[in-house]
Amino acid sequence: MLEKHVLSDPIMISCLKTHYGIDATSLTFLPLGADLNASLYKVQAHDRKSYFIKLKQGHHHDISIEIVELLQRAGIQQIIPPVKTVHGKPTQPIDDFTLIVYPFVEGQDGFNRHLTDDQWTKLGKALRQVHEVEVPPYIQNRIRKESYSPKWREIVRALYPRIEAEASTDEIGLKLQLFMKKNMPAIRRLVDRAEQLGEKIQDRSPKFVLCHSDIHAGNVLIDGNHAFYIVDWDEPIMAPKERDLMFIGGGVGNVWNRPHEEQLFYKGYGKTEVDLTILAYYRHERIVEDIAVYCQELLLTTAGGKDRPEMYKHFIDMFEPRGVVEIAFKTDEGL
Repeated sequence: MLEKHVLSDPIMISCLKTHYGIDATSLTFLPLGADLNASLYKVQAHDRKSYFIKLKQGHHHDISIEIVELLQRAGIQQIIPPVKTVHGKPTQPIDDFTLIVYPFVEGQDGFNRHLTDDQWTKLGKALRQVHEVEVPPYIQNRIRKESYSPKWREIVRALYPRIEAEASTDEIGLKLQLFMKKNMPAIRRLVDRAEQLGEKIQDRSPKFVLCHSDIHAGNVLIDGNHAFYIVDWDEPIMAPKERDLMFIGGGVGNVWNRPHEEQLFYKGYGKTEVDLTILAYYRHERIVEDIAVYCQELLLTTAGGKDRPEMYKHFIDMFEPRGVVEIAFKTDEGL
């Protein structure tokens, strides 16, 4: 989110003092992330400690907090647990938002810093640990489960007439419209193939494990001591392990697309049989979802302000050489 929510800084500072005992001296907005329903901040406290703040729209039970605590209890070190309130709660409602506080880890994500060979191996080991965690029934009953829903495919198909219609009056919308017209054969192929692969998978009933669901380079944080953390557990899901493995070698953000990195990752992950049909499905379906989300934000509305050019860049980057579209097609062709 490149633009912060309307909640004022003094209200958040007061909340931190009252509910966390954090005496904040500064609150800095961080224009990071793709979640349009969350704003991120860095807080500097009077005792010189720093905190990472996530402000999310709405009041709802946050399953991600329970997942992080579950992984922490399982001994997975690459997790950053939230700071609890003075009453022992992992989150705090504030006006129409939910506040989550974490220790601030100074570092860079995988988009801005390459993982070393050792870090790739450790990432593989950590993700294997996640996939082997036994999720208790009280969490399984509330966590998402893979259904191979046609939701995103239907949204993109519904946009086909809009793409071919009269030109948009918004500059970014027009650029996106023209780009999509040029790339319609690839877009239709992505949508149709995701549907075909999804139908094949449902007949197989693959084993479901706990998955992060969005473990691309932007959600791996590397600190100055070469330790790394898997962050942003907002959308966990019970699904085939390929739901996560699709990102390794998948090319999201035009990184993590080198065979050498995959080899190192699987050295740490250990022996496993990767179902290439499921892998191909997820690589297609993920792009279809991104197309749907970006089009809803850029074609169906002119809101978004400073976020719009950045979102447009992310969209066209998907079609770059060695990007996600090319890799998805190669995965499918290799079946």
